[in-house]
Amino acid sequence: MADENNSSALLKFPTDFPIKVVGKANLDFQALVLNIMRKHVSDLSEGAVETRYSKDQNYIAITITIHATSKAQLDAIYQELSSNKQVVMVL
Repeated sequence: MADENNSSALLKFPTDFPIKVVGKANLDFQALVLNIMRKHVSDLSEGAVETRYSKDQNYIAITITIHATSKAQLDAIYQELSSNKQVVMVL
């Protein structure tokens, strides 16, 4: 069984790290995700954000590549995004 400390050693900080967030396609969702990300990442640039809609335009996947500074930062981002009821999935 892998030790949790060994698994976190796979990432060397600081590092560029993509986070994908999926939810219902609407402008409010995109604004929600960006507001959450800005709480945790002070230097989030517009070029860091990519969006892709599902085939029927019902869902949106937002991929944001951040310059992660620590595992704690990533954990906080994933926790806040995952706990939001509008978020379907975080990868």
